[in-house]
Amino acid sequence: MAMRNATQQVVRALEPSLTRSLHASPGSKKIVGVFYKGGEYAGQNPNFVGCVENALGIRSWLESQGHQYIVTDDKDGPNCELEKHIADAHVLITTPFHPAYVSADRIRRGKNLELLLTAGIGSDHIELPAAAAAGLTVAEVTGSNTVSVAEDQLMRILVLMRNFLPGHHQAISGEWDLAGIAHRAYDLEGKTVGTVGAGRIGKLLLQRLKPFGCNLLYHDRLRVDAALEEELGAAFEEDLDAMLPKCDVVVLNMPLTEKTKGMFNKEKIAKMKKGVIIVNNARGAIMDTQAVADACKSGHIAGYGGDVWYPQPAPKEHPWRYFKGQDFPEPNYIVKEGKLASQYQ
Repeated sequence: MAMRNATQQVVRALEPSLTRSLHASPGSKKIVGVFYKGGEYAGQNPNFVGCVENALGIRSWLESQGHQYIVTDDKDGPNCELEKHIADAHVLITTPFHPAYVSADRIRRGKNLELLLTAGIGSDHIELPAAAAAGLTVAEVTGSNTVSVAEDQLMRILVLMRNFLPGHHQAISGEWDLAGIAHRAYDLEGKTVGTVGAGRIGKLLLQRLKPFGCNLLYHDRLRVDAALEEELGAAFEEDLDAMLPKCDVVVLNMPLTEKTKGMFNKEKIAKMKKGVIIVNNARGAIMDTQAVADACKSGHIAGYGGDVWYPQPAPKEHPWRYFKGQDFPEPNYIVKEGKLASQYQ
């Protein structure tokens, strides 16, 4: 149900932008979609539309109106499939999960480009100043996956707090070392959880954490209204550096901008409690990659999880990959460096 609802939201939100672009000038348009391969899973769920095979579920609609719809997963390098179509494409659709990086050079060569659509949230894979200078429209589906992200964050908090993954590894390897798991498995109840950012996702996370009996804190540019603050049971922290030492768990819920890029560096991490858990479902470039790796190795960070890598895809020698087998779960990140998003200018 969650996948279906999120998919329907994405498609419904895409259609108005596409419709306006496709009717802005007469004639057939060339739309290029960049998605990941679904493989054997593409046909197993009719709502799994965000893959190459199912092409967001909009192929019939586009082709019935006489438009050409090209879909590929090959997006990197001078000889990739995307490069073959960039010169005469009118619309480029991509996702934050398998982004086509739209550089100033690609924009310059895309003479027919009119619309750059992100089927999701976060357009830092697009060089926005270049897009603006070229007169392009850049749009995304704001709010389409807020529930999914908030639930994912809650899951990761519990997985890290309960030291779940090492226990899972023991189960599948036939080991039985209770002390090896229990020595750093904790209850969430009574712990202090702070979210850096209390927008749509941050608020949903706080709502979901309230029944666990946590001490909830939040830092944001703007304080939420008093009634909602009371409903959430969360206390506002105006000074981030004052909030961090209080937290057993820190969750990142801010956008990637020039101000937040690399924000959590060695100095910022040092302000946190020893043994802190960090969950980052925002953008990996908010973290200093090596500082995170070093803090995990020393034990200052007890667990680090999220769904973002930097860079993406992460190379085999990425310093975060040695987490496997340690006393915290192996992370799964999709992280990318981005430019200042238009809504933050």
